[in-house]
This record gives sequence, structure tokens and C-alpha cells, in this order.
Amino acid sequence: MNLPSDAASSSALRPPDRAPGSAAAAGPAASPGSSASPAAPAAPAAPGSSGGLGRGVLGTGDIVFFVVAAAAPLTVMAGVAPFAISFGGIGAPVAYLATGVVLALFAVGFTAMTAHVRNAGAFYAYVTRGLGRAAGLGTALLAVLSYNAIQIGMFGAFGFFAHTTAADLLGLDLPWPVWALLGVAVVWFLGFRSIDLGAKVLGALLIAETGILLLLAVAVLVKGGAHGLSLSSFAPEHVFSGGMGGVLGLSFAAFIGFEATAIYREEARQPHRTVPRATYAAIAFLGLFYTFVTWMIVQAFGDTEAVATATADPAGMFFTAMTDYVGGWATDVQRVLIVTSLLAALLAFHNTITRYGYALATEQAAPAALGRIHPRHGSPWIGGIAQSVLAAAAVGVAALIGADPYNQFFLWVNSPGVVGILVLQALAGLAVFAFFRRNRAAAASTGVFRTVVAPLAATVLLCGATALVVWRLDLFTGAGPEVNWPLVAIVPVVFLTGVGIALRLRARRPEVYARLGTTEVDAG
Repeated sequence: MNLPSDAASSSALRPPDRAPGSAAAAGPAASPGSSASPAAPAAPAAPGSSGGLGRGVLGTGDIVFFVVAAAAPLTVMAGVAPFAISFGGIGAPVAYLATGVVLALFAVGFTAMTAHVRNAGAFYAYVTRGLGRAAGLGTALLAVLSYNAIQIGMFGAFGFFAHTTAADLLGLDLPWPVWALLGVAVVWFLGFRSIDLGAKVLGALLIAETGILLLLAVAVLVKGGAHGLSLSSFAPEHVFSGGMGGVLGLSFAAFIGFEATAIYREEARQPHRTVPRATYAAIAFLGLFYTFVTWMIVQAFGDTEAVATATADPAGMFFTAMTDYVGGWATDVQRVLIVTSLLAALLAFHNTITRYGYALATEQAAPAALGRIHPRHGSPWIGGIAQSVLAAAAVGVAALIGADPYNQFFLWVNSPGVVGILVLQALAGLAVFAFFRRNRAAAASTGVFRTVVAPLAATVLLCGATALVVWRLDLFTGAGPEVNWPLVAIVPVVFLTGVGIALRLRARRPEVYARLGTTEVDAG
């Protein structure tokens, strides 16, 4: 999840004024590309009882809560949707729908490969099986960098919003780094405890943040909007307006996090079914929810007035609508829920990061300590400490150098993570195609659409989305080329570094190289 510059919640919450856009033990090695016949699902095990992550503790709904919470729907809608309307006009709702369709196409190939990849490394495992171990380790390093960048940068937004909300509503005026470090501590504790506790917390927070948005949307729907309900947002002349390119970049960033369903494979019940279901459910929910809420906010002001309002006061647009259609009490609740929305996203990304570390450590591609599982809670607790210490150190450095918590620490640190995740999705789409090209029997039983058409189409479209984000990175950072190009350059540098490390392993530690991306964590 990434917000454009100046995407704060109200005049009291917005950052300093600036014009928008100113912008388990390792198993036997198997060669990548091999596929075994699916076996019966393993029986659930108590967390930590087998030396691995807690087995069979997450259902489809639990995983959906984790990945949708990572997208931070309330923060995205209140902070991003007004910019989408300002740049793309009243056709902006269709951008979210189109993004959902593209990502659903990606999911067709991604889930087709799920039965053949019984590894908790998600993108790392998929790319390794499809494109080889060197590309796989490059993917792993980029994934760790990208998720860390998104999560750590988000602590700046959390500190900023928590500071302004607590000061305005409670009269408690603490510096933003204090709130950010408190957030680090809370996220660490919830990540340390069992994964099912985290799922319950995320479920409650997600229901609250989506509930307040649905309350606004239903109020607008019932009252008929400002001038009666209109379907003009879906008319071709508005959908294909000149500013929709930048809006598509924003909309793809709003879905970041859905792809992490596969990272919970080891902890899922019947993962060969649960992971695909959770992937489709997360994409469908986000696509339809974003489209509906954005359309409703257009109706709240009217087709003509919506663009003018989004341009003049993007930070206050949703809050003005909430006050007008629901009441001032709901606006105060919404301000609090933006803080909890960010907290939920932080926890979701924390869990993703620690499980990437766990997957790499089980294959000796990362320090062994990152693979240590707490005997009681079944969590990768050393990895959780390491990630939390890194986040706390980044917050401390940002505070010491006087970085703006929102406009610099959040937006600048977050942006290479968003670009990195889009690159990973494109690589995964290509890996699916390559995997099934080498495994003709599996491809024949799965079908041409799922193994060829969908993954190739998704790869092309995701490459286009990545180009759009890079082209309009100023919408995310509010900065110029002198900042944006170095941020983008981080992505290929990190990927190629991972490739180089893999080639070094192949030459010096071939037994470790042979194990990359092959450790199986369940029986299918």
C-alpha cells in the first residue's frame, strides 16, 4: 500500500502543504521444474510442535484477513482515491476494477502452479521453479527488500497519523517517533504470538475499517448522492480520459499485499485449496470494494463537483463526505480507524517478511537464526526481533536527521518497495509460463488458458503497470527525478545482487545452491 504525496485525512491530519504530485529442516533437494503428485493433506500440528511453523492453523478467511489488511483499504480510499479522481476524472472507479481484472488474470496462473510448489517462499519459490535458482534468489532478495521498504516506511505514516489524531482528539501531544516506536513494539508482540492470534486481531481491525467505509457508501447510496445516482463514471468517454495512465499506477499500488497468500502455505489448512481460494477472494474483495467506494464518493459530490473537490482538498474529501452524510462522530471514528488500518497493514507485512526469512533460512540461504521457531507460539521469533530492530533503527535515524515522517520517511522509503513488488509479480507470471512449458504433463492436465494465455497476458500487463508506476513516481513521492531515479534504481541493483550471490553459491557451495526453492513444507 502506498499513498500519493499529501494524501492525509483532514486539515488536522494532512502533512505539510505541497501541491499534489509535486511531487523445519530442509527436505531433500529437487530440481526446479519438477512436480510431484499431490498427496493427502497433512494433519494439523500444534504451533511449533514439529520444529516448523504452526501447521494447519489458518483457514481461507484468516489468510484473506492478512493480505487484505496489508492493502490498508481505509487508508488507500481516504488517501488515494481523491487523487485518482483528481488526475483521472470521474472514470477513476474503473481503474480499480481494471486492476482487479488484471490481477485476477495473474492469479489464474499463480494458483495453477500452487499444487506444484509446496514451499513457503511464495515469489521466491515460484520463480526458482520456473526461471531457475539464480533468478529465484534474486527474487528472494528483492522480495525481502520490497516488503521491508513498504513496512518500515509505513511506520512514518503510522507515527504521523497517530500523533495528529491523539493530539486533536485526546490532547495527547507526543512526537511522531514515539508513536512509531510504540507501533514497532505492538507489531513485534503480535507477530511473536501465534499466527491465529494475529489473524483474529487483523480480522477485527479489517472489519472496523471496511465497516466505516461501507457506512459512508450506503449513506450516499440511500440518500441518492448529491444530484441523484449516475453511471457516468463507467461511460467510455470518462474511462479513457487522458489522465487514466497515472490513475492505473495508483490503483495497482493499492492492491499491494494480496500476493502474499502463498507465504502462509505451511500454516494453512489444506493449502492446495486454501491458498488459491484466499488469492481469488482477496483480489475480488479489493477490486469490487475499491470500485464501489470510489464510485460512491463521486456520487457524494456529483459528477462535476467531485473532480473540483478532489483537486482542491484531496486530504479532506472523504472526511467532508462522512460529516455530511453520516455525522461528525463518524469522522472522528474514521480518523482513529486510519491509525488502526495502518497498524493492521504493518502486522501483515511483518508476518510476510519473517516468513520469507524463515523460508530462506531453512535452505541455508539466510542466517539459520531466522528459521528458528518459538516452541510455544510457532512463530519465527528471531526473525521477528531482527525485523523489528531494523524498523526501530530506521525510525531512529529518520528522527535524528529530521526527516518528515510522511512526505519523506514514508513516501520515499515506500516507493521502491511498490516498484519491487510489481516487478516480482511480473517475474512470477513469466515463471508460471516457463514452469508449465517444461512440465508438459502438468500443463496438459491444467489447460492452455491457465498455463499459457493467463500467465503471459498477466506478465505483459504487469510490465505495463510497472512502467506506469515508474513513469509517474512523482505521484507517490512528491519529488523530482533526482530522488525518483535513485529510488527506482534500487530495484534492479538488489535483484542482480541476489543473482550474483546465487552464482557464487553455485561455484562455492553447490549443495546449498541445489536446495534453493525446493524445500517442501507440506504434503500438498
